[in-house]
Amino acid sequence: MNLELNDAQVVVVGGTNGIGLSISNNFLLEGAIVHIISRNYNKDVVTDLENKFKNKVFFYQSDATNESALFIAYEQILKNSKNKIDILISNVGSGSGEKKVIPSKFDWDMSWDINFKSAFNSVKIFTEKIAESNGSITFISSIAGKEFIGAPISYSTAKNALISFAKSLSHILAPNVRVNTIAPGNIWVKGGVWEIKEKNNPLEVSRMLTEKVPLNRFGHPDEVSNLVLFISSKKASFITGSCYVIDGGQTTNY
Repeated sequence: MNLELNDAQVVVVGGTNGIGLSISNNFLLEGAIVHIISRNYNKDVVTDLENKFKNKVFFYQSDATNESALFIAYEQILKNSKNKIDILISNVGSGSGEKKVIPSKFDWDMSWDINFKSAFNSVKIFTEKIAESNGSITFISSIAGKEFIGAPISYSTAKNALISFAKSLSHILAPNVRVNTIAPGNIWVKGGVWEIKEKNNPLEVSRMLTEKVPLNRFGHPDEVSNLVLFISSKKASFITGSCYVIDGGQTTNY
């Protein structure tokens, strides 16, 4: 299917690792012009993308939890995108945190900033330009925001708030901007938490997959990014306010 994304101006917040890197790479493969915002400068990743997609990819080192810093990146993007932004992907997140009934204020604030405030700041700064293009916004949430799976309560709460935020925005910003959420389950990323857990306790990880995931395996970043691209494209022009779960059947709600 031709998603008609050639030369679309795409901003990926958190786009240099795991799901975010897959999203950035797949948009580039579809011919989009991709602006990647990340706190960390991964020289190998950036160089590889720049070599593969000359004049199609731009990198901005910025912290999305810091509104002022993100606005500076936004101004730089407008210069490189000829003042046009079509698609925003908010992918910043971290599932680490204290597994206490009531986490410490430090843990709560850190999780909230990373998992919700980063998305809030992105919407606040980029929405006006996206509306001018009749574009779309997609948030990457988590199944931890859909139902209890034993994740830290600070993380689950922030990811649940993100889903609610997207639903409200889909009404407020319509008809000029479509807003959707994707909630991945256990996605295997090289160097990520599941690779570490597999090495440390392979039997426990195998048991978890067998007992909790009907498809009996991890998901892969491309399986998430493929849906992100479709949801962001004009092929999904009647889809807004939705939350799509990609978890191999792990969640049990309807």
